[in-house]
Amino acid sequence: MPADTTDIDDIRERARRWLDDDPDPATRAELRDVLDRLPASAPDLADRFAGHLTFGTAGLRGPLRAGPNGMNLAVVTQAAAGLVGWLAAQGGTGPLVIGYDARYGSREFAERTAQVATGAGRPALLLPRPLPTPVLAYAVRRLDAVAGVMVTASHNPPQDNGYKVYLGAALGGELGAGAQIVPPADAGIEASIRAVGPLAEVPLGPPGQVLGDDLVSAYVERAAAVIAPDGSRDLSVAYTPLHGVGAAVLTAAFARAGFPVPGVVPEQAEPDPAFPTVSFPNPEEPGAVDRLVALADATGADIAIANDPDADRCAVAVRDGTTGWRMLRGDEVGVLLADHLMRRGVTGLYATTIVSSSLLRAMCAARGLPYDETLTGFKWIVRAGGGSAPLVFGYEEALGYCVAPDMVRDKDGITAALTVAELAAGLKAQGRTLTDRLDELAAEFGVHHTDQLSVRVDDLREIADAMARIRAATPTTLLGHPVEATEDLLPEADVVILRSPSARVVIRPSGTEPKLKAYLEVVEPVPDGDVAKARTRAQDAVRTLRAEIASALGL
Repeated sequence: MPADTTDIDDIRERARRWLDDDPDPATRAELRDVLDRLPASAPDLADRFAGHLTFGTAGLRGPLRAGPNGMNLAVVTQAAAGLVGWLAAQGGTGPLVIGYDARYGSREFAERTAQVATGAGRPALLLPRPLPTPVLAYAVRRLDAVAGVMVTASHNPPQDNGYKVYLGAALGGELGAGAQIVPPADAGIEASIRAVGPLAEVPLGPPGQVLGDDLVSAYVERAAAVIAPDGSRDLSVAYTPLHGVGAAVLTAAFARAGFPVPGVVPEQAEPDPAFPTVSFPNPEEPGAVDRLVALADATGADIAIANDPDADRCAVAVRDGTTGWRMLRGDEVGVLLADHLMRRGVTGLYATTIVSSSLLRAMCAARGLPYDETLTGFKWIVRAGGGSAPLVFGYEEALGYCVAPDMVRDKDGITAALTVAELAAGLKAQGRTLTDRLDELAAEFGVHHTDQLSVRVDDLREIADAMARIRAATPTTLLGHPVEATEDLLPEADVVILRSPSARVVIRPSGTEPKLKAYLEVVEPVPDGDVAKARTRAQDAVRTLRAEIASALGL
């Protein structure tokens, strides 16, 4: 509905006040252009001033544009001032360490954060160049920082950027040392941001200390030490960083660990904020790894690995028969890594999320290992068990894996890739593959086939309507079997879980993208040892389940 004259006048006045406080000439010019085009630009202006980007447990994330409802220098200055003020109010001492990726604006936002910190009298340590998010998470622990900031939008589209906060041991506690924030820290930081006065009054200090490459070398050294020193290293790997910042660090870690350096997709090897060869810079998206698979095929690689642009996620593709490749699901990589660590004798807590496969639970029960299940997000996974047992491995189905919690208390696509390579090389030495190991697990525990119904929307109200619909008319059967349990996690989380004897469905809005997601799982026993037939039955059942849930959601 078009804004009326009163609304336009009000928004115009708010925009003019914003212009007076915006420190960036580029976004001031952008906003002036929008104002000059009124009334035709009224919907655009209204969206920019629909509210402030809210600082939540994922920090800030949004489109690069002028105004309070976008990522820009003004919003970042305000966020940095609020964060620094909150740290001081909590009595936190020590430096703020700041990392950034290669997206548009990332370095500028990182440097402004450093200036705000030093202007408030707090030391600021800036990573030496665009680097993976796990390097920043590692730096928070290694440097005993009070907190860390990572400027990144991960795998979001090119026009987005974001701002993630990690806490050190003093404020994050033992489980949250070097981990992303959780409530009530997010609400406290948000309140502190809203209390920041005019930006012209925010003191800006010197640029802080730019750290040397010795920090990156220390990360590479620790990453290489995650795997056993005496295993096979005979493995050919094709790799893509998807135009992100992972290539230099991953190839250095592989070389330090004794593996042949992976072949890198040349068109995607260097950081490029435009992500020119992919529609979405996310390995899960259709077409994103086409060039990777082509390189793997051309070079005869044993496996193919992709990081997302900030290299905290890891995707793995394997040969599918003799003619093609297939991307392993996040759940498949997760259980392969967990099984590998268990076979290496790594004892402690294994954890995943409510939307991941239930296979890890079955493996832990059979092998007498502690297990926990959390809400989605590594901020929860690394706090799994509440300290009842030390976390040794955590994963989420969205390609996130933590194989070394004492090193990086977050998902880490570099150490995950190394551990996958260790497993694949060991199997290759025995004449076997990752898919062979998956078949062994299926034969032992049944086929746990997972899939996802994911719908991207332009209007977030569509997601709210679908969630309301599933709550008002919850299915009573799944695949012809009665729903035995229904869980609604409101108000803690906007999640609905349905369980039947052979199926599970978890429905939730995405926390980082305008998507509604339904996570589907079917468990098919393998009583006769014929895994292939059991997989076919499970795939057929999941297709039927997908249609049932789509209908129930009105999609």
